[in-house]
Amino acid sequence: MRRSVTLLFMMIFALSSIPTAQSAPKKTATKANQKPPCVADWADCPDEGCGGQFDSNLNRAKNLPSVDGEAKLHSLTWMKKLEDPENFSQGDSREELQALGEGQKVTVVAYLLRAKAELGGESCNCGFHTAAETDNHLVLVSKTTVDTFPGGDAAFSQRERESETAEFTPRVRKNGHPNFTREAVQPLIDDTDEKALLVRVTGQLMFDSEHFIRNHLVRINNWEIHPITKLEYCETGNTCKATSDSGWKSLDDVQ
Repeated sequence: MRRSVTLLFMMIFALSSIPTAQSAPKKTATKANQKPPCVADWADCPDEGCGGQFDSNLNRAKNLPSVDGEAKLHSLTWMKKLEDPENFSQGDSREELQALGEGQKVTVVAYLLRAKAELGGESCNCGFHTAAETDNHLVLVSKTTVDTFPGGDAAFSQRERESETAEFTPRVRKNGHPNFTREAVQPLIDDTDEKALLVRVTGQLMFDSEHFIRNHLVRINNWEIHPITKLEYCETGNTCKATSDSGWKSLDDVQ
């Protein structure tokens, strides 16, 4: 009898130690699961980017370290009215887009709602995931949009539908603009009553042909200021004027 009881306890112990589907550890998304960059060192990332399916001509347009020439001042309304290409396909030359305005150096005054991190590993940045080697997506809207949808962050989704895009890029950041980061500009936005910072943005007018073809974003159209080469914000609230330097402070000068 004593031997039978001992055998019974041994069997129960053995069965309880067998792993089941419920007790198996769950896999979670971690940095270790991210696809590694397509080059080992950022210095080796070419202008056309790399990795997977991508448009090398688009990446070259994104990856300018600077934009030469005098910038022409435009309104955000002007950006919203820019036309889409009629015949463009992925991988085409950018001639049709250039005829529509791509490559111009422009300045636009708008309200900046948010600076979004883009850590997903874009091909233009060779699949890097770190903040220093990735873009920041800046959401720009007009004063009319801010006034129509008051409420700060609570109104963001409504405001974003009427937005245009500008981008901080790692190549410009590493070319003398270390403050071109989400960490530098987002606190300035958060300090405003309506979570909308009046800014004057200068850079290259570029057509985001990738999101025109697929993976459409929440915004008016696919024209961007990309890359940003200068960003100023109004230190005096909402009193700065587009055509005057009074009250504007360069993000480069923020300590």
